[in-house]
Amino acid sequence: MEKSVIIYASVDGQTKKICDHINGVLLSKKQDVKLVSIADFRDNLKDFDKIILASSIRYGKHNQDIINLINQNYELLNAKKSAFISVNLVARKEEKRQAHTNPYVVKFLDKIKWKPTVVEVFAGKINYKIYGFFDKLIIKLIMVITKGPTNSDTEIEYTNWDNVTAFAEKFSEM
Repeated sequence: MEKSVIIYASVDGQTKKICDHINGVLLSKKQDVKLVSIADFRDNLKDFDKIILASSIRYGKHNQDIINLINQNYELLNAKKSAFISVNLVARKEEKRQAHTNPYVVKFLDKIKWKPTVVEVFAGKINYKIYGFFDKLIIKLIMVITKGPTNSDTEIEYTNWDNVTAFAEKFSEM
């Protein structure tokens, strides 16, 4: 049986929630899968047949530890069945939900040597109530620029769970 790993970096918890969902789908398909945060990942990528790396965006960048893992292991990643998932608020707009239309993902993929088998973009969640002062200020500024919500009481989950499930099912068949 093939072994899979889902390694994620999540700032406010939405990327973890998405990866938990993917993990649940894979387990329901009787897949051998491990779910772990990048901060806790101690295994060797060589031990897995299929690899998912997932990262949220903060201040326009994916998690540096995920980037470091990719840069140190891109040859191995290129030899495996692999997926990259970007979770960001730009993807709340339908026209920005594809790897080739999401500016963060386009820029990211241009800078790395890894060529994932599959690249997915999922919209995240905005929850001003949990952000600190600086984060709230920056995110509101970004929302003003991108015509998003700026009310301090706003909490909106933009994630399309049907798309997350469809990705997980497709990944299980790779």
